[in-house]
Amino acid sequence: MTLVDTNVLVDLLAYDPVWYQWSSMEIERAATRGRILINDMIYTELSIRSASIDILNTALDEMGVVRIAMSDSALFLAGKTYQRYRAIGGTRANVLPDFFIGAHAAVSHLPLLTRDARRYRHYFPTIDLITP
Repeated sequence: MTLVDTNVLVDLLAYDPVWYQWSSMEIERAATRGRILINDMIYTELSIRSASIDILNTALDEMGVVRIAMSDSALFLAGKTYQRYRAIGGTRANVLPDFFIGAHAAVSHLPLLTRDARRYRHYFPTIDLITP
C-alpha cells in the first residue's frame, strides 16, 4: 500500500508536461506493491481542481485509488507537528494539509509517493518517501 500525495495525482489528472511520465510510472510501480491510497485531505485538495464529484470519483476509480480514513493518532500528530512548525517561526498558512498527509503516512507506516519531500523529511523523518 502507498499513500499518494496530491501533487502526484494532479500531475496525472492535468497531464502535466514535466511530471506526467514520472508520476504515471511511480503510480504503476506502487500499484504492484498494493493499493494506491489517499485520505480526506488529499481528496479535498483534488476537489479544487475538479468540476464535479462525479468527475473526480470516476478519475480516482479509473486509477484504482482508494480513500482511507485517518486515525485519531494521525490527526493529533498533524496538529502537534503543525503547532511545532508555527512555534519555530513557520508562517505559511497553506502547509497544514502537508502535516495531515505526513502524519497519516507516519502513524500508518505507509510509504508516501510525493514530489515535495523537504517538509516531509524534516517533520516526519520515519516516512519512507518515494520521490524524484
